[in-house]
Amino acid sequence: MSMQNLYLLVPLAPLFGAIAAGLFGKSLGRAWSHRITIALVAVSFFASLAIFNDVLAGNVFNGAVYTWLTSGGTSFQVGFLIDRLTVTMMLVVTFVSLMVHVYTIGYMADDDGYQRFFSYISLFTFSMLMLVMANNFMQLFFGWEAVGLVSYLLIGFWYKKDTAIYANLKAFLVNRVGDFGFLLGIGLVLMVFGTLDYAAVFANAASHADDMAPIPGVSWNLMSAICILLFIGAMGKSAQFPLHVWLPDSMEGPTPISALIHAATMVTAGIFMVARMSPLFELSDTALSFVMVIGAITALFMGFLGIIQNDIKRVVAYSTLSQLGYMTVALGASAYSVAIFHLMTHAFFKALLFLAAGSVIIAMHHNQDIRYMGGLRKYMPITWITSLIGSLALIGTPFFSGFYSKDSIIEAVALSHLPGSGFAYFAVVAGVFVTAFYSFRMYFLVFHGKERYDQAPHDDHHSADAGHAAHDDHGHDDHAAASDAHDDHGHHGGKPHETPWVVTLPLILLAIPSVLIGYIAIEPMLHGGYFGDAIFISEHHPVMHELKAEFHGAFAMALHSLTTLPLWLAVAGVASAAFFYLKRPDIPALIQKKFQFIYTLLDNKYYFDRFNDWFFAGGARGASGFLWKFGDVKLIDGLMVNGSAKLVGMFSGVVRQLQSGYIYHYAFSMIIGVFVLLSVRNWFE
Repeated sequence: MSMQNLYLLVPLAPLFGAIAAGLFGKSLGRAWSHRITIALVAVSFFASLAIFNDVLAGNVFNGAVYTWLTSGGTSFQVGFLIDRLTVTMMLVVTFVSLMVHVYTIGYMADDDGYQRFFSYISLFTFSMLMLVMANNFMQLFFGWEAVGLVSYLLIGFWYKKDTAIYANLKAFLVNRVGDFGFLLGIGLVLMVFGTLDYAAVFANAASHADDMAPIPGVSWNLMSAICILLFIGAMGKSAQFPLHVWLPDSMEGPTPISALIHAATMVTAGIFMVARMSPLFELSDTALSFVMVIGAITALFMGFLGIIQNDIKRVVAYSTLSQLGYMTVALGASAYSVAIFHLMTHAFFKALLFLAAGSVIIAMHHNQDIRYMGGLRKYMPITWITSLIGSLALIGTPFFSGFYSKDSIIEAVALSHLPGSGFAYFAVVAGVFVTAFYSFRMYFLVFHGKERYDQAPHDDHHSADAGHAAHDDHGHDDHAAASDAHDDHGHHGGKPHETPWVVTLPLILLAIPSVLIGYIAIEPMLHGGYFGDAIFISEHHPVMHELKAEFHGAFAMALHSLTTLPLWLAVAGVASAAFFYLKRPDIPALIQKKFQFIYTLLDNKYYFDRFNDWFFAGGARGASGFLWKFGDVKLIDGLMVNGSAKLVGMFSGVVRQLQSGYIYHYAFSMIIGVFVLLSVRNWFE
């Protein structure tokens, strides 16, 4: 098979799987639906491996597959750019997706929409692959919108639940806000460069670095405007402040899709896009500072929200928000390769944490509240050890994957001199303690301490979070998969036990890279020129050059960290969590009571949702009500439609008086008409 056919195979294999399970799922049955979709995603993964080896050998491809549309001399094409940045994303997406597909067999075992779910996650994989493999802005936008659409379908998968429908609509609308900026940015690119092809745009970018936006009375740098507008798209897709509000609610979808959205697809699209656009962003310090500050706010303040969450999935969700902030900070510091490195390591350990959370949810009979867990370590050894590995990687423990990428971000920000870098450094360093605290708060409450699962309220085994309803109209629980069919006890009073192999095998396979991939990849990816020409860094931003000068090997980096502030902040975070939730579990309630204002602020998520509901949703409803009552009823129906009818009626009533049957009336009308015509004629002469 030629390499170009192999390129086509990578995205098309999951697409064929989606079509098979979606259109012919009932005929194929459950078993064949998951066999076909898993086999085709595996084909995509192994094809990506073959392409990876080819790219490492020095073969880069940039070409069109076919021309979709030609308009006014501009061609809109579907094409692929296969370089080291692309192939890294391809491997991450296909591997994590494959693990999620296998895991889904167990998790969704008893769900009525089994085939539909497999169709959706395969379609999601296709959409993300089309996005990362694009060689032009049009195809990028296609993949961008496709992942948004499929995420809408997956978040609202249990479509008879009001909370799920609210969550998917919220995700869709918030992403439309970001996509409005994204589309404007693409439009500016087409206006300035006359093409949407990456290579042509990047080659001519420097010549437009000092151009000003053609807006009267405004002195905006055109490149800054393009980059900020493109980044607004990334703010929506990658859930950056203030467009972060949709991501926690996406937990309404089944756990496998939470892992896929949060680890390898959708939310990483914005990070990838900014890295791909590095030749543009490097021309605007204003845009880079904007990116860095937004990322810093997200990294720190979203981490705070994770501290008070009691729903196991929402703790991991806020962790995702915070880690996306770290990646965004790295982008702002011109450390694009560091951001992609953290994207890769995070994909493995975050997918691991989400799937481990799902394993716990299965064992706990779909109870998601960590306050009613505890002591699961002895009942679920595989889930316990893999969760521990994921948590250690997340907090940046030396020799674990997360350490190498997270520490590199902190060092890169410390070396940056852009406006906002001081605040960003404080945020990412303080975030280390916060991450360690909420991660191990969850870990200790779930796996250690005394067993509390018999204390769960009998009427609601779910999280205290009102957004997670206990039951839906399908007749199964919120996480209605791999349920009591896999539970030997078959009732809520039984002891928890380890989940089936289709659940635990993906945990083990994700735990391996969560430990090793950082140690293996840091030198080539960050300091060995792995990305080559795929990422451009201006000579005015020497952060990566300085970072390379300070690097003396992965082992030495881990040893050096023993004397640095971030490591001891992580240790302090773990120790604090152990003290508060194992040694003195009575203290958190006292602290909450003493600082009730802060707790209320965090519990209401800084009131962003309330403000959005009041200002944007309420404002839209108010405006639509006004437009309906005044514009529709009074103006259109009242004045234009009914008013026109009344005017015609009045005129016809007057004219009717002239139709009397008397000759002298008609003669008089004719004389008046001739007089009017002559008057008008003379007037215009």
